[in-house]
This record gives sequence, structure tokens and C-alpha cells, in this order.
Amino acid sequence: MVKVACVAAVSVIILGCHTMTQKPSFEPSPNAVKPVVYQVFTRLFGNMKSANIPWGTIAQNGVGKFSDFNRQALAGIKELGVTHIWYTGVPHHAVIADYTEYDISEDDPDVVKGRAGSPYAVKDYYSVNPDLADNPANRLAEFEQLITRTHAAGMKVIIDIVPNHVARNYQSVAKPDGVEDFGATDNTDVEYARDNNFYYIPGKSFRVPESAVPLGGEEHPLADGRFFETPAKWTGNGARQAQPDINDWYETVKVNYGVRPDGSYDFPTLPDDFRHRDYQQHAAFWAGKSVPDSWLKFEHIVHYWLDKGVDGFRYDMAEMVPVEFWSYLNSSIKSKNPNAFILAEVYNPSLYRDYLQLAKMDYLYDKVGFYDAIKAIIGQRQTTDALEIIQTSMQDIEHHMLHFLENHDEQRIASPEFAGDAQWGQPALVVSSLISTSPTLLYFGQEVGEDGSENAGFGQPSRTSIFDYVGVPAHQRWMNNGLFDGGQLTEEEASLRDFYQQVLNISAHHPAMAGEYMSLHSANRLTQSDYDGSQFAFARWLDDSLLIVVSSFASSHAKSYNLIIPETLVSKLHFADGLFQGRDLLAAGDYQLHVEQGVGNIQINIQAKSAIVIEFKAFEKSNLR
Repeated sequence: MVKVACVAAVSVIILGCHTMTQKPSFEPSPNAVKPVVYQVFTRLFGNMKSANIPWGTIAQNGVGKFSDFNRQALAGIKELGVTHIWYTGVPHHAVIADYTEYDISEDDPDVVKGRAGSPYAVKDYYSVNPDLADNPANRLAEFEQLITRTHAAGMKVIIDIVPNHVARNYQSVAKPDGVEDFGATDNTDVEYARDNNFYYIPGKSFRVPESAVPLGGEEHPLADGRFFETPAKWTGNGARQAQPDINDWYETVKVNYGVRPDGSYDFPTLPDDFRHRDYQQHAAFWAGKSVPDSWLKFEHIVHYWLDKGVDGFRYDMAEMVPVEFWSYLNSSIKSKNPNAFILAEVYNPSLYRDYLQLAKMDYLYDKVGFYDAIKAIIGQRQTTDALEIIQTSMQDIEHHMLHFLENHDEQRIASPEFAGDAQWGQPALVVSSLISTSPTLLYFGQEVGEDGSENAGFGQPSRTSIFDYVGVPAHQRWMNNGLFDGGQLTEEEASLRDFYQQVLNISAHHPAMAGEYMSLHSANRLTQSDYDGSQFAFARWLDDSLLIVVSSFASSHAKSYNLIIPETLVSKLHFADGLFQGRDLLAAGDYQLHVEQGVGNIQINIQAKSAIVIEFKAFEKSNLR
């Protein structure tokens, strides 16, 4: 194991060092300033098996359970500054396993991706994945117990809702009395009817895509290249062929929200001035109006989970469902729980404001923009200039744009296909989590440098598989056979996790995170030769507390420069001329802010692939003269 070296700069400044024992030395806000969301792939979190056989069974590769999230595990998550846990893969989705003794129908491998199945092909919205239960007969009660444990640990619960599509073989065995399955009363003789839940291809039967090889070619009684569905339904991504392409979402079917095949709407539309009205006014708009049946079904589903204690939802591919439906659904949710956390996957920047303001989402992914820029900067394909441009363009909605560096869809930072080195996560995390008032998302295993290299079967290396049973090696070392104490981590992994812990606690609890922001980038780019396109600096402040944040995306070599603090910021903070003492909240180094004639400067010496977060108090003048 290689120890990380500290590099001493001139005077008393210490930079580029991080040790596991150091904790953030600031006065935290008594309540979380902004959310930190921990996304965990529920079936992988507690799995201790490490065989990782491609297409392996549960017996071979193992599976995690709800019960793995015990008090110790939840405490380990909480110490990362986490406020919300997004339990991914909870609603019962199609899976290749025999649970017929629990009155669950078998799923056909011809329309299931992987052996464990996609969490986004939900088969029963009123139940949970039986794989996750110690006793599948009590699976719902076991999840309810997990909700209770999570709340007791001081965190809230988020689960996925996937309104755009459901599994090809949707069949709820747990639905409450009086609830009909999707499609149960559809008129299948027509392509479209407003209150049909699905779209149909009359006169044609579904055919399995060419080149589909379920279970990697392993024999299975149902893997015969056929799946009975007549008439065929539109596929989840909108494909309208009876035989979808292998690259289509062929395991799912598209849900109909009253959007006619020509794209026109069969429901009332929202006046544009509703983008600035609150959820109560949205709820009042929909009261008494006739809406498509699918709207009613999903409203019942989300209320079902709210009643069980779920605190919020992450919506898959929200932009494929009309804004009006979201206005209807989200205003209904907020009427029941005004504090519900609502996060949506939207990738089209031109739609961001519609889905925030008209659809009443709380938060959207900031992928096509912030994440893509960070990834390009790490790959040396772009300079940090892009970050300033993006953040400026988002100022009116920055609070609502969730930042992340990994999630189940994206490549692991440590994978060769992304950065090949988990240390790149350090400068990226500092910028991503501290630049705005928006939430930060952490994907499990990211904090210990998981590289996603396992070939699990259907899922491809670089992304930890969401389709198959697999062990997650670096995470398993933190799990330490169920002790959840990091006892098997390497020194580098433990140091990285401690770094994440420090930064995310600043993000969640430092008062300045609720304050104002100013970029320091352009002012220094123009005046400092060593402050180049690999550096990014900004300020965050509230009242008398100032944070100066500097990240280095240089691939090698330290950088030294005088960081200019512009007169506009010095004036806003009422710093008089003189010397002010600061401290790095990450490495405990000391810094001097020198203010002369209303302009400040700080001597910076920063290592490659690292970051510093300096806290200044307006009243803390240095004794040095």
C-alpha cells in the first residue's frame, strides 16, 4: 500500500494531503443545509459472495437483502453526510427465478434483460422484489421494516417509479382490492384509446427481437425465442413494430397517458402562467377534470407507497411522459406530503424549466451539462472554462439541478473507460458538491473507488451491473463481512472514503452551502499564468463565513499561484485591508487572505488531482504583521 504524501508549501500552508483521522473542522448547521442522496443498488449492497461468474445464479453469485441494511450499515451511510437513501430496484420487477410457491408467475427470459432483471421493467407496483427478502412471503413487511430502520437512523427513503413503461408481463399479485392491473380493461382492437393503458398493433403478435440470446445461451424451459402477446404492444421506448430491435427496450411496454399516436394531447393542457404557481394551485387546476386512466393508476401507486412511509420518488425517463401528467401527479403527492422529495431523469436541457416549473419536479439530473463537462475535463478533452459557463447559464434553476459523478447508468470513475483512477473523483467531487445549493448524489461504492470491472453477464464492465447478480469488490471490503466498518479496505480506499466523508458533510452541513456563490475563475484565468484551464476556483459565503474552493484537474505536477479575490467579493463580505487567517477544512492547512486596497489574494500551492476548501471568518484577523 502506498502512503499519500503531504506537500508543504511556503510558510505554514499545507496542501494536497488527506488523512483518515481528520474530520471537517467547522460549526455544522443543526439541520441539513442541502440534501445528500446515497443511491444504493439494493440487491448488491449486502452481497458477500465474490465468485462473479458471468450470468451466475443467486446460489453462485449471491444477492443482498433488505436485512443487510442493519443499524451498523445505516450508520456507515449516514456518516457520509447522507440525508436520503435512494433504494434502487425495490418495486417488483421481472426476474429469472422461481417464486411460483408465492403465487408469482415465472418470467420469460426472452423478455428479461440479464438473470436478475432490469429494475426498470416493473412487474408489480404493489409489491417488492422477492429476491430482496429473507422470506419472500413477507417481502413487503421486510421492506416496511427497512423504511422504519432508515428513518430511525435519521435518513429518508426514496424509491423508483417508472411511469413511461412497465414489464411486458405486468401482473400484480399484491394489488389492493378494487385495483385493476394495467391493461386489464383495454380495448385491444384499436391502436389507441384515451383510457387504454397501452398502445396496440392490432392484428399482429409480438415477436422476440432477432439476436436476443437470453441467459448467455444457457438452456431454460421458457427460453425458446417466443413470448405470447397478441396483439403486440408498443415497446417502452416508443418502438411501434411487433418485433422490436434488439437495441429497443423490448422487455417493456409503453404506457399511454392520453397522447395520441400523432403526438397530440387527449387531455387538458396547462396555461403557461402555471409555471410560476405552487402545487396547491396545480392541484386545484386538476380537481374535477377528467384525466386518462393511466394517470389515476399511477396516482394510486404513489399514494400507496407514501402511506407506507416512503419519503420521495426518483422518476425514470420523465421527459417521455407529458408535463401535464407530472403536474397532476406531483401536486397530488405534495398535497399529501409537502416535504416529499421528487427527482426526475431528464436529459434535454431545453425541457429543464418546463419539468421544474410546469411539471413541479423538485430536482432534475444535471447530466447534459455539468456531469458531461466534468467527465470531459477529467479526460483532458475540455478546460474548466466550461464549468463557469454552465453554472452561469443555470443560475435561475441551479438549486434544482442534482449533481452526481456516478450513478447506475454511468461509468465508474475508476474504470479505464472513464478516468482509470478513483483519485480523479477528488477535485470533481469538491466542485460538483460545493458549487451550488443543489443536492449531491453519491452512488454506493464510489466513495471507495469501485471500478465496475466485473463481467456479470448482460451488463457490461465499467458500470456495475444492474441486470445480473454480482459482488462489488471494493464495496465488499468496506462491508467487511457484515461489520460495515471498512476493515478490509486498502489504505488508499480508506483515505478516499474519508475524503468523501469530509466533503459531503461540508456539502450537507456547512452554513455557507445555503449562501451565495461567485466564480473566481475568469478573474484568475486572465491574471495568473499558472491558474490555467486545469484549475477551477469559486467562493461560497453566508453572513461572516466564507469558503474559498479550489480544485486542480491537472493530471500531474503541482500548481502555484496567487489566487485573486476580486474587490466585488471583498466588499460584499466587508473585509477591511489586512491579513485574515483561514484553514483548509480537508487537510487542516493554514492560509492567509491578504487584503490590500480592497483586493484580496491567497497563496495557493495545490497538487494534481486534488482540492482545497478554505474557511475564513471575517473577524479572524491574523496576528502576523
